[in-house]
Amino acid sequence: MAGDAQATAVAHVNVALVKYWGKRDAELVLPCTGSLSMTLDAFWTTTTVRFCAEAGDDQVTLDGVVVSGEPRRRVTEFLDLVRSRTGRTGKAVVDSANTVPTGAGLASSSSGFAALALAASSASGLDLDATALSRLARRGSGSASRSVFGGFALWHAGHDDASSYAEPVPSAGFEPVMVVALVDTGHKSVNSRDAMQRTVETSPLYRAWADSAAVDLTQMRAAVARGDLDAVGEIAERNALGMHATMLAARPAVRYLAPATVAALDSVLELRRAGVSAYATMDAGPNVKVLCHRADADAVAEAVRTSAGCPTAVAGVGPAARLVVKP
Repeated sequence: MAGDAQATAVAHVNVALVKYWGKRDAELVLPCTGSLSMTLDAFWTTTTVRFCAEAGDDQVTLDGVVVSGEPRRRVTEFLDLVRSRTGRTGKAVVDSANTVPTGAGLASSSSGFAALALAASSASGLDLDATALSRLARRGSGSASRSVFGGFALWHAGHDDASSYAEPVPSAGFEPVMVVALVDTGHKSVNSRDAMQRTVETSPLYRAWADSAAVDLTQMRAAVARGDLDAVGEIAERNALGMHATMLAARPAVRYLAPATVAALDSVLELRRAGVSAYATMDAGPNVKVLCHRADADAVAEAVRTSAGCPTAVAGVGPAARLVVKP
């Protein structure tokens, strides 16, 4: 193919309510367990991809800064995957902007690779439906398979490339919010990929957590479908804390919990004792997300902010990935 082609896509962060933690196949990014997430309206990535006949090499920038090292390698390998499916040989110019801190345990890779998948596939001439786009995004970052969709999404673990994809989960108008406690927005000391691999390979608790996650997933799907916030929250909290327990038991331990993290978790317990439906979840990082009713969001944010001494943000249910500039 000759000539330049360009597309711009926006995708939103999702936070897993039943977690993805552990790969069964690293090359295909097939997870050990299925997972279920909520896409957020407050954090997103905007990515423009331009395939350029004159470019000598792929060029990648994030928030105006040239990307190098391992982050650049992940993008260029993903672009190679797209090129292999289209016969396009030209290099790409990729420009991304995040409204979410990168590499801080706030799921930036979910929005980042979902936006990249949509922009790159569109610019290269691939016409993918949502399921095929989810499969493609998964190859960049597993959680990105879910950010293709708005609302709630279930990522099927599958057994091969074709069977591992996300799809929307019926939610009966379920519209909770997440109060995000921004405990630390810097880069994590151990990235998620390394932490995940170490946990799967060395934690004696991992297999028990994975088995329980299958039960959590079945119960979570039903709780979301009926719009039961308390059930959703209870499942999400136990699943997340169990995941962190597997990391603490890894050899050597992976510990993301900071003192402010524990303070935020304690504030959630106090809120529940006071009769507020508030439930915590955490990804691979120190930041805490609190699921609650929108009517309680201000009170939850104030309690968490006061206890943990950190800023908060309130996020509602977000939209699906979308093209904003088409080829």
